[in-house]
Amino acid sequence: MLRDFSVVATAMGVDIVKIKRAGFTGILSLFIGVLFSFSLGVTVAFFMGYSDPVSLTTIGAGACTYIVGPVTGSALGASSEIIALSVAIGVVKVVVTSICTPLVANKIGLNNPNSAMVFGGLIGTTSGVAAGLAATDEKLVLYGALTATFYTGLGCLLCPSLLYFIINILIS
Repeated sequence: MLRDFSVVATAMGVDIVKIKRAGFTGILSLFIGVLFSFSLGVTVAFFMGYSDPVSLTTIGAGACTYIVGPVTGSALGASSEIIALSVAIGVVKVVVTSICTPLVANKIGLNNPNSAMVFGGLIGTTSGVAAGLAATDEKLVLYGALTATFYTGLGCLLCPSLLYFIINILIS
C-alpha cells in the first residue's frame, strides 16, 4: 500500500479539474471493477473445485489484486495455500494488464486522463495499470494509478466483509 500511496503522492502534475471531471464515472468504475474481478475469481475457484466460502472469497479477492487476496485471506483465516493462490492470481492479472494495455489502448479509447482513471478503476491492479499506461502514454500513468490505488482500498474493505457475507449466504 505504501508503494501505491507513493505513486499517487507523485501526482503533483495531475490536473485537479480532470480528476473532478471523472467524478461519478470514476467512482462507479471502482465498484464495477471490484465486483467483476471478485465474481470472476470466485467463479473460476468454484469450477476448480473450491467450495468453502473462505477459499472462494480469498481467491476472488486475489483476482481483484495480489494485495486484496492476502488481506482478505488473513482476515478470514484462510490457509496459506489459498492465500498463496490468491497472490498468484493477482500477479497473473498484473502481467496480463501490463502486456495487454498498450495492445488494446487505441481500440478502447485509452488516450486521455478521464479514460485512464476509468481504466484504473475497472482493472484495479496499480502495478499493471501503471506499467500498461507507461507503455501507452506516460502522461496517463498517474491518473490510472490514482483510481487503481483506491480500487485496492475498496477491495480490502469489501472483500473480507460484505462480499464474504454474500458468498457465505450463497454457498451455505
